[in-house]
Amino acid sequence: MAITASMVKELRTITGAGMMDCKKALSETEGNVEEAIEFLRKKGMAGADKKAGRVAAEGVIAIAVSADKKKAIITEVNCETDFVAKGDEFKSFANEVASIALSTANTDIDSLMNQLMVSGETIDTTRRTLVAKIGENMAVSRVEMVSTDGVIGKYQHGEKIGVIVAMSAADDALMHDIAMHIAAVNPSAISAAEVDQKMLEKERKFQIEQASDSGKPAEIIEKMIEGRMRKYLQEITLVGQPFVKDPEQTVEKLLTTNGASVTAFIRLEVGEGIEIEEIDFADEVAAAAAAVTG
Repeated sequence: MAITASMVKELRTITGAGMMDCKKALSETEGNVEEAIEFLRKKGMAGADKKAGRVAAEGVIAIAVSADKKKAIITEVNCETDFVAKGDEFKSFANEVASIALSTANTDIDSLMNQLMVSGETIDTTRRTLVAKIGENMAVSRVEMVSTDGVIGKYQHGEKIGVIVAMSAADDALMHDIAMHIAAVNPSAISAAEVDQKMLEKERKFQIEQASDSGKPAEIIEKMIEGRMRKYLQEITLVGQPFVKDPEQTVEKLLTTNGASVTAFIRLEVGEGIEIEEIDFADEVAAAAAAVTG
């Protein structure tokens, strides 16, 4: 039986599943809509797309490191509530996504979603199944990779913050400590040379405006600005920061003492950059009441 666009549209409207999934379901059931609906439910596809518009700002950070510690993946997988984020099924899904991204060296999310999981289903199909089963929107939002000729360490603060760090000549204890420091203090760059220039220009402009109001001579103002910028760079760069476990020494001194250096790091925190709509409770109640009376 020929599957028409109108049939696909009708099934999509009923189930909320994707167009290609609807087409496949109709083909498998020879155009029988009721059977197609059941087919989609069994596959966990029905309703997944309807939930796709809902904000998923909770979730976990999952990390996978290769056996030789030369490559690592860090990924953020989101859901709607912290309750679901703490569930073993959701965490297992996130960890397998990270492992697949590592084994395939794939950080392109669209491409990654088509990779097969241990179950034989794609990551996206598995995600849809979980959405249908649990009833929350879920998404793989970030996947980043670090590779090195040195070694890679990691640190996770619960499941909300994760760090991978590439270093040269470092043992596991030092890598753990540096990664933990990055998780706690959140530096913007390794050193001053790697700080984003636009961010530096913005800070310098701010300092100039602040210093100009002091009424001091121009040469004094210039020295003030330079001193403040040095302090600013120490605060935002990894090597300039006091080591979180021993503030009497900087991270740079710790690294030098151990003959090590940091070549790259990535720090992810759940929900970064995700806009959450703030709804006033009183307005929500009033809107609900108006809908009932209207």
